[in-house]
Amino acid sequence: MRSITLTRTARRTALAVAAAGGLALSGFALAPTAGASPAAHGVDTARSCAVSSHPDVMACKALKVTKGISTLKKSTGSVDPAAAPSGFGPADLQSAYGLPSSGGSGATVAIVDAYDNPNAEADLATYRSTYGLPECSTANGCFSKVGQSGSSSSLPSPDAGWAEEISLDLDMVSAACPDCHILLVESDDSSMTNLGEAVNTAVSLGAKYVSNSYGGGESSSDPSYDSSYFDHPGVAITVSAGDSGYGAEYPAASQYVTAVGGTSLTKDGSSRGWSESVWSGTGSGCSAYDAKPSWQTDSGCGKRTIADVSAVADPATGVAVYDTYGSDSGWEVFGGTSASAPLIASVYALAGTPSSGSYPSSFPYAHTDALNDVTSGSNGSCDSTYQCNGGDGYDGPTGLGTPNGTAAFTG
Repeated sequence: MRSITLTRTARRTALAVAAAGGLALSGFALAPTAGASPAAHGVDTARSCAVSSHPDVMACKALKVTKGISTLKKSTGSVDPAAAPSGFGPADLQSAYGLPSSGGSGATVAIVDAYDNPNAEADLATYRSTYGLPECSTANGCFSKVGQSGSSSSLPSPDAGWAEEISLDLDMVSAACPDCHILLVESDDSSMTNLGEAVNTAVSLGAKYVSNSYGGGESSSDPSYDSSYFDHPGVAITVSAGDSGYGAEYPAASQYVTAVGGTSLTKDGSSRGWSESVWSGTGSGCSAYDAKPSWQTDSGCGKRTIADVSAVADPATGVAVYDTYGSDSGWEVFGGTSASAPLIASVYALAGTPSSGSYPSSFPYAHTDALNDVTSGSNGSCDSTYQCNGGDGYDGPTGLGTPNGTAAFTG
C-alpha cells in the first residue's frame, strides 16, 4: 500500500479520494478495501469501501460475499424461480418483517451516497423486473438521480465501491417498498460535509425518508454536524450503525437519526416463520459527544446509545443485489448495516408521513410491542452488558428490535 504526503490545502479532498481507493495518507491510516471484514459464518466477505481513520471522511457499510455464495438460500418470489439469485429477495424480506407487498405510493425515499454509479437506473430495472416489481425509472417519474447540489446534470465522478453501495441501497428500498419513489443523491466525495449537504438536498427536494449507509469515527465536530445536516423535524433519517462490531460511529450517533443495527436472519418453523440473533459485526456503543435524546432511557450510557432498531445485515444471511459497475458484474450477495438502514427507511415510508415537527427516531420507543425483540447474540465486549449483547427489551446491537409490520414507525 502506497504512502504520500500532501499539502494542507489538498488534504481534505485527497482523504476522500483515498477512502475510495485504498491509499494511506501521512498521518491518517486507511485500511485497504479488501482488508479484514467482520465474521460471517460460512462465507468470505470484502468491504466495498475502504475504512478511514479520519473522523471527517466516511466509509460505506456494504459487505460483499466473495466466497460461499452457493451455500446461501435462493431468493423466493422471482419471476423465474429456476433462475432466482442467491440471497434474500423482496418476498423473503416482506415475510420476515410483516410488510405489505404494496404501499408507500407517493412517498419518496432518498438514498444519500458518495460518488456516482453510472449504471444505477439500469441495474435497478433488472432487479425489479426479476422480482416482478413495478417499473421505477426516470421516464415514469419514479426514479431520479442528482448530485449534492440537486442537479441531475452535475454528478460526481464514478467509484466502483460506492456503486455497489448504491445498488444495494436502491434494491433494498425496492424490496421493502415497491411503490415508493426513489431519489438518489450523490455527494461529490465521502467527506462528512459533502454527504451532509446531500442530506440537506434530499430534504429540500421533498424526501420525508432519507437513508444513509455510511459512517466513520466520532469527533468533537459531530454536534455541529448534527445541527447542520441532520436536524430535520418531520423527516425520518436512518443511518447504518457500523460493520466493525462494538464501538460507536457517526452519524449513527446523531441524536436526530434512527441508528440501525444488524441481525442474522434465518427462516424456521416458528409461528413467525423466521428467527433473528445479533449479527456479530453490527455496530453499537455509547457516544462520546452526542447528547442523549429524551426518548432514550437506558441507564448505562449518559449520552446517545447506538442502536435504535435493526434488520438483517449478516452477509451469511445476506440479500440479493444486482450491480454491473466495476470488475464484478451481475447478481451478488451483500450484507452489512448498509442493508438494514434503507430497509428501515422504507418501513417508515410504508408507515406514512411523519407528523409535523416530530423526530421519527422516537416513534419505535412508543411502540415497542410492534417490534420483534432480538434476545441472543453478541458483537463484542463492553462494560455495560446490554450495549454489546442481545437481551430482553432494549439492547445496543439491535436496539428495540426489528419490524413486525409498520406500527412501530408511525407517529
